[in-house]
Amino acid sequence: MATGALVAAGGFAALGPTGASASSHREAPLIAGEPQYDATDLYAFVSPDDPDSTTIVANWIPFEEPTGGPNFYPFATDARYDIRVDSDGDAKADRVYRYTFKSSYQTKDTFLYANGPVTSLTDENLNFRQRFTLTRIVDGKERVIAKGPVAPSNIGEATMPNYESLRDEAITSTMNGKGKVYTGQADDPFFADLRVFDLLYGGDLSEVGNDTLAGYNVNTAVLQLPSQALTEGDDPVFGVWTTTSKKTSTGKYQQVSRLGNPLVNEVVIPLKDKDTFNASKPVDDPQFLSSVTDPELPKLIEAVYGIEAPATPRDDLVSVFLTGVDGLNQPANLTAPGEMLRLNTSIEPAGSSEHRLGVIGGDNAGFPNGRRLGDDVIDIALQVVEGELVGSPNDLGDAVNSNERDFGSMFPYVAMPHSGSAVDEEAARQAPAGYTALDGGSYDGTVSAGTSNLPAGLIGVGALMLLMGGFGFIRRQAAPNRG
Repeated sequence: MATGALVAAGGFAALGPTGASASSHREAPLIAGEPQYDATDLYAFVSPDDPDSTTIVANWIPFEEPTGGPNFYPFATDARYDIRVDSDGDAKADRVYRYTFKSSYQTKDTFLYANGPVTSLTDENLNFRQRFTLTRIVDGKERVIAKGPVAPSNIGEATMPNYESLRDEAITSTMNGKGKVYTGQADDPFFADLRVFDLLYGGDLSEVGNDTLAGYNVNTAVLQLPSQALTEGDDPVFGVWTTTSKKTSTGKYQQVSRLGNPLVNEVVIPLKDKDTFNASKPVDDPQFLSSVTDPELPKLIEAVYGIEAPATPRDDLVSVFLTGVDGLNQPANLTAPGEMLRLNTSIEPAGSSEHRLGVIGGDNAGFPNGRRLGDDVIDIALQVVEGELVGSPNDLGDAVNSNERDFGSMFPYVAMPHSGSAVDEEAARQAPAGYTALDGGSYDGTVSAGTSNLPAGLIGVGALMLLMGGFGFIRRQAAPNRG
């Protein structure tokens, strides 16, 4: 892949892509109504602290508001959450890593997710609990490779005074001791300005630079395995995508979500095909070829901003999305195109030289060679679709260049989830900025008769609800700046 020097595009330097409601958040009509089954993002990268291993991060359930009680955000128990791996270039899954979940309550005589401070995953105060089973499927043969607890939703500091310890407790080894697994909540690692629906950021770039995903969480499944467990023979390249299948009334499972590269179902696939794409397999992707070779996005940008769209057919996008890039991450024995994330595990982590623009920034360890948590896929995708690889270098982007929380340098790498606690000073949605009390007074983080319209006798109950993250006595009058 040619990298080339990036050049500024004058007043268009902050232009972002259209049609995306985050990387894969609510991207198709049917899945928009079923958030528990909605895959949001997929990442695959050579582990920075263990270069002989690969880490796959798969996220589900978009836009988890930290205070979303009383039930918060469990994985669905009637779903199969699959990580599918193509090791030989035939666009079919050679290995499937399947997560299933079971839920339990300590008691149903309360409305609370937890009825006291929780200091461990076995604490009797943790009322709602989930456990996962991870099954490896090869040639139809199933083998359970890991079981363990799921880290709970981060309700708030009164309930979970040390959430990091709970997350650490949820990290599990595979049964052969060669891999690691984490399931639970995390900060949504996708960063972007999503105000694209207002005529591409206001039609004049007046609405850019705000990370509108800041402050939200997702449910994540992080799997680390030896790279040789994902590849075949001497070829260091493998492809990966996720699917979610929901159990139907007949007892069978129906695929309702699919995700490989970011932004494909949002900005490449048209509305008429979005639900079909979510139910399809990579081997059948030639049916979507015309949407890749003649994409809509450059035409929209040309219509609104006058930036000339690159000539079609866009064979450069075919290599990025469907085959892998020759000499970078294309399988040695490619026999069928298919949309998936492809990773060359022989390329070592970039370390301190990691570039947020990945390959087009001169860093071959980044997107579209797999995807790291810090890769700025909005800017990368926009620059590529506007011709970065076909002689039209540009410096387009959405003016959001990093996540609001730092990622970790060790497993599970994802950032800690935002707390539902009103006193979480690090949360991107912290009060009092942009908030007022219901009675019009200022909110200072405390609850008293002077800051609530509730009768004085109910203030104690209200304070409990606020601390438990279920309800509050403030409302948002203007969205705070979360960037």
